[in-house]
Amino acid sequence: MKVATLFSAENLWSGGALFVVSDDLKSCLRAKEHSLQHALDVDEVTLGADGGFFVEADAQAPLPRAYQLLDGSAYVNHVALVRKARGAHMPEDFWTDPLMYQGVSDGLLSSRAPIEGHADWGMDFEGEIAVITHRVPQGASPDEAAEAIRFIMLMNDISLRALIPDELAKGFGFLHSKPPSAFSPVAVAAQDCPGWDGRRLHGTLKTDLNGKPFGRVETGVDMTFDFGELLAHAAKTRPLGPGTILGSGTISNRDADGGPGKPVAEGGAGYACIAEQRMVETILNGAPRTPFLQTGDRVRMWMEDETGQSIFGEINQRVVAS
Repeated sequence: MKVATLFSAENLWSGGALFVVSDDLKSCLRAKEHSLQHALDVDEVTLGADGGFFVEADAQAPLPRAYQLLDGSAYVNHVALVRKARGAHMPEDFWTDPLMYQGVSDGLLSSRAPIEGHADWGMDFEGEIAVITHRVPQGASPDEAAEAIRFIMLMNDISLRALIPDELAKGFGFLHSKPPSAFSPVAVAAQDCPGWDGRRLHGTLKTDLNGKPFGRVETGVDMTFDFGELLAHAAKTRPLGPGTILGSGTISNRDADGGPGKPVAEGGAGYACIAEQRMVETILNGAPRTPFLQTGDRVRMWMEDETGQSIFGEINQRVVAS
């Protein structure tokens, strides 16, 4: 089952009405549950009668407003590269204890929403996998937490890199540097999602920047912490309610020789964010060469099944000056 939230004048508060979308993303039928949050609360999606053609650009984020959004760092290779590029020590417990922050959830971006900001903020995209959960009890084991995963989707965790250092230096986490994230137009039920093994999604996240391949990263590879482990970490001291969104963190692959990944143009898997390419350039050449996002740039992200059909629809965003 695939679901999407389409704008509805009669349901403005939730941001839209819930629809069940066909596997080929061409048609949809309205669900009896008035929103995805309602469906998560009752743990059920039932088909109604009204429907028609499905247009990705008409979709909001699957959960336009979420009670909670958490973002982890499951691909520790990404963190290791950040540390290496700036000559910082990599704590050993980063490989055993997940990093995680709580982000903006009261107004999540659709797949076609613009990326707004100033060039001197260091605007960047981050390609991630995200899950939506049912209830996760406090103290849940990784297996128990994984059982609560209901839907899978794509996430662009927009980051303002130039604002991050000063915020982290204060020792109190992200605020200005992590604006609202964008999501794929469709979320796929976990039991029906191609490549989902219950804890990880296996497949290729494709990212193009201005029409050129930037990343072809493997989502099931180099994932230090799976979603069961991430959710169990989040639920250590509190339960997670239905409608919790958890992002994987930037997908990051090592090269075949175990070193930093290579750009797609050089035969590598590329990267799921600009910062990682800049890190590799710094490690190899002493300084970054690739600029962060500029006004007019366009970012596309999508995944395909074995037949080449889009699984979640695509995130397709243009950068605009705020």
